[in-house]
Amino acid sequence: MQQKIIILDFGSQTTQLIGRRVRELNMYCEIVPYNKFPHDDPSVIGVILSGSPFSVYDESAFKVDLSNIRGKYPILGICYGAQLMSYLLGGEVATAPVSEYGKTEVEVDTTSKLYEGVSPKTICWMSHTDYISKMPEGFRVTAHTPVCPIAGMENEEKGWYGIQAHPEVLHTQEGSKMLHNFVY
Repeated sequence: MQQKIIILDFGSQTTQLIGRRVRELNMYCEIVPYNKFPHDDPSVIGVILSGSPFSVYDESAFKVDLSNIRGKYPILGICYGAQLMSYLLGGEVATAPVSEYGKTEVEVDTTSKLYEGVSPKTICWMSHTDYISKMPEGFRVTAHTPVCPIAGMENEEKGWYGIQAHPEVLHTQEGSKMLHNFVY
């Protein structure tokens, strides 16, 4: 049976790029709408939550109950996906005092599985006006910028990872390493 990563699409303009980058790592993946997780598929080995043009507080934002997949699969939240993960697990998301858009120097904790082999200071693509202002219980900070104190978070024991940056775009210099670390 071929293993696969499921990408839950929350309407990001880069969701197809996430899929492309995962396939470039020689891992099969499927992009599905945020509310169409294939619960009966035994070949799923991980889940990526895409970005979104919404804020987690928008009434019309796409939201999903993650309780049916938490604990069954490693989960990587990218941008909105990380914010949604935090929000659903009891953390807090707020409007950032300064929006980040473009190439940004990010300091990462290289002891994190997600950032293994990544330079301690790396350039990442940021595109957000909201940010994680308080992590859920059991998480630790794994990346930050001068204006985003939680640019990366993880609960390694549960296999939950959140990243504010976009590892799928080429502007993130070591994004393929980050995605490789999650996929494998």
